[in-house]
Amino acid sequence: MSPVKSVGLALGSGSSRGWAHIGAIEALEEENIPINYIAGCSVGSYIGAIYASGSLKSLKNFVLRMDGKKVFSYFDVVFPRSGFLNATKKVKELFSMHTDVNDFSQLNIPLLMVATDLESGDKVVLRSGNLLHALRATMSMPGLFAPTNVKGRWLVDGGLVDPVPVGIARAMGADVVIAVDLNSGLISRKDRKKIQKKIPGTDKKAGNRHEYKNELVQKLTDYYENAGASLKKKINELLRQESSVPDIMETVTTSIGIMQERITRINLAVEPPDILIQPRLGELKMMDFDNVEHAIEEGYSGVKQQMEDIKALLEPNRGRRLEIEYSRSEAGDLKSEITGRRSETEKRESE
Repeated sequence: MSPVKSVGLALGSGSSRGWAHIGAIEALEEENIPINYIAGCSVGSYIGAIYASGSLKSLKNFVLRMDGKKVFSYFDVVFPRSGFLNATKKVKELFSMHTDVNDFSQLNIPLLMVATDLESGDKVVLRSGNLLHALRATMSMPGLFAPTNVKGRWLVDGGLVDPVPVGIARAMGADVVIAVDLNSGLISRKDRKKIQKKIPGTDKKAGNRHEYKNELVQKLTDYYENAGASLKKKINELLRQESSVPDIMETVTTSIGIMQERITRINLAVEPPDILIQPRLGELKMMDFDNVEHAIEEGYSGVKQQMEDIKALLEPNRGRRLEIEYSRSEAGDLKSEITGRRSETEKRESE
């Protein structure tokens, strides 16, 4: 009798777009697709950890009631030496409200997380010990959150080096790797606004965004209580004003998103998954927490659309598919280019 194939999930980074992972996992569960391994990056690690500890039901109910204002209420504004927001205490709260698990050894499904060593630039794979320390590291988006010290190394978001950790899922032992990439299809600010108007409830949510911007203003004002009047006035003006120029948060998160999209394209060309899910979330900003239901639905439908291929790959006599759906020709070109460069380098070194 042929052995049952194991499935590994590579859950990518993407901040608020990460709720799509909930829908993707739900779709797999509906079809009784086993999930034997999980490799996560940033928000993918957060959702993967909660799922591996039991169930996503509590998390889904929570995020469906959440909006941007509530999200920012979970973070403390700090003096911007290494990041504007302190997530240390709140990550624990946001995780512990959904599970009692706090160590890798307690998880029901093997899970690895990706972080980046801020000094060396190396990819760091977190696989044991305290889950909360690991989560703070893999989710520490540079510029917004302060880096996290784990065993003497300052770690930040793993999306800087491996936004969709396909290779890690494969190395864990997965026969079939299903990857969920949240950073494909980036679009311009102008086009994003046009598309967002078509999403139900967007007008109301736009009002909510103004509210949580005011919340941030109040937090900054409270933090700088002893600052001079001119500084407090300047903070108020900068954060309240409406402008066609992207604000600092949008600038940081969008820049990171662009970088991650480029890195992901190259990584997937070199090391493609068997199934690639790319939810259509290009219209959502990285910190757009007001369209949770839309993100979950996109993740769910993305998996459903490829369910036939997933089931076929799990058949005992089927081999691993080497092509990837998102852009076979582009991936091939990138892989050939990278392979060619390596060959040229090796040739020069041998001479």
